[in-house]
Amino acid sequence: MASSSKDNEPQPQPPTQAGGPIEDDVYFMAVALMFAKKSPDPNTKVGACIVNQEGNIVGIGYNKMPNGCEDKGLPWKRGRPKGLDKKYLYVCHAELNAIMNKTSMDVEGCTIYVTLYPCNECAKLIIQSGIKGVVYLSNKHKDYNETKAAVKLFRSAGIEPRQFLAKREVADFLASIDPFAE
Repeated sequence: MASSSKDNEPQPQPPTQAGGPIEDDVYFMAVALMFAKKSPDPNTKVGACIVNQEGNIVGIGYNKMPNGCEDKGLPWKRGRPKGLDKKYLYVCHAELNAIMNKTSMDVEGCTIYVTLYPCNECAKLIIQSGIKGVVYLSNKHKDYNETKAAVKLFRSAGIEPRQFLAKREVADFLASIDPFAE
């Protein structure tokens, strides 16, 4: 069978970021960033988005007080407040809320997109839930013991978190919704 001249012509390629569909990493990190905006925390707004192997969102969350607890009745102070005035004693992290809000029976093998590198407690939850991928935007607390412990936990579990790095035009868009942008 003779080949036509069309067989030798270059085939059209899928559209690029500028004019075509948004890349998965960009889309899912943007979802995490949008949910971070919902956080009532006046200082640290974190969002998380869990995605299954088919590319479907199966869980979303942001840092907030536990369901049924009034935001105004509990402290939002950060740093080193004394006694029971530390927000860290009360706030549910975005990763916990995303896992608790999941829409499927389990999140085994899923990837979590999170706007801030997970702490050690969230790393334990991620590992225990069977999530196998972690994509994070910021690691601004990399020198904290909680983050260092999370790194060890992930390494021990065979999970290699990767930092989301965007192209300039994507970075500009995400910065417009990024709670960590300065």
